[in-house]
Amino acid sequence: MPDERGGGQGVGQGRAQGTTPGMTPKMTPNKTPNAPLLELRVRKRFGGFDLDCEARFGDGVTAIFGPSGSGKTTLLNCVAGLARPDEGFIRFAGETLHSSDTGANIPPHKRRFGYVFQDSALFPHMSVSGNIEYGRKLTPKSDARIDPAHLVDLLRLGPLLDRGVNNLSGGERQRVALARALAASPRLLLLDEPLASLDGGLRGVIIGYLKRLRRELGTPMVYVSHSVSEALALADDALALRGGRAAAFGRAADTLAHPQVAGSADYGALENLLDAKIIRRIEGEALTEVQIGAARMLAVGGRGGAGETITVSIRAADIILSRAAPPMLSARNIIPALIDEIHAADGRVLIYADIGARVIAEITRAALDALALRPGQGVYLIIKANSAVALDGAE
Repeated sequence: MPDERGGGQGVGQGRAQGTTPGMTPKMTPNKTPNAPLLELRVRKRFGGFDLDCEARFGDGVTAIFGPSGSGKTTLLNCVAGLARPDEGFIRFAGETLHSSDTGANIPPHKRRFGYVFQDSALFPHMSVSGNIEYGRKLTPKSDARIDPAHLVDLLRLGPLLDRGVNNLSGGERQRVALARALAASPRLLLLDEPLASLDGGLRGVIIGYLKRLRRELGTPMVYVSHSVSEALALADDALALRGGRAAAFGRAADTLAHPQVAGSADYGALENLLDAKIIRRIEGEALTEVQIGAARMLAVGGRGGAGETITVSIRAADIILSRAAPPMLSARNIIPALIDEIHAADGRVLIYADIGARVIAEITRAALDALALRPGQGVYLIIKANSAVALDGAE
């Protein structure tokens, strides 16, 4: 193990290089001029499992992605201080949080990281308000930069403040858990599969809130997930784990299409989870006209009013591509787009198209060849209205 003074070869902003089975892969170093926010080199053994990972994260949203048993939660717990690495170091903003060389190990509460668990882990004897205030009370005034009242507004928790947490829905509980974690003004927010127990509609609600929190508060996040859709919707970068080792790191789109990652990714269920502004409700058709990026389209559902932002889900496999504007189709959405990137992943071809927002379409290799698609090319996205679903969660 390299010691914390040397730091070793880090996982950086470039793409992952090849790896030999059983060895930690060597990654290209961080090429950004700024120092990484979070650096770690940890090894943690328990039972028959051995986590051995090196990483360097920036100050945006980084997804830790991988199948069950790949070491995602163990790595997150090491960062949080809930698990102590057997070897290695963890540094945040230049501060050493753990070092097996020096014996340093800052306890969890002094790291000042927020943690949102999969099951929310709220205090059952406290009201919603009490849960939110708990984190704030433990935060020194000099470090308190987030106003709980602002969180209540951002997460629309006002009507719930006096309620007991046992009387909340799953989505409401996760919103309270987010508010409680952020009320402590954390330097970093850690999220361990916070959407795993929620249905599709509620997942869209929470993803919308997470995007809004990131925009308005600027809190960096590390987001653990086994969902390609969530990682692509939320993360700037992604670290893919496989059997306790780093398989790839870089931009989320590149990492999740990496050959060592694609085989364990749920591309068959890939959906675009997109911010959409409501333009109008179409009465009698259960449709809502929304704007996504520069494009207007029709989506099924949608409970909000004009001007509100919701999340719209469109399955990548439900999008048809055309080189020319097709005439006289029953599909209600025919949207001009520009091909940004093309990725082959696990036998599938993913087309990243720009409509003022990034949309992913899944096609076959034969379709790619027949249409002679390439980056920079103009295409039309054909999407049936009932394939675009407003995820309002009915909350």
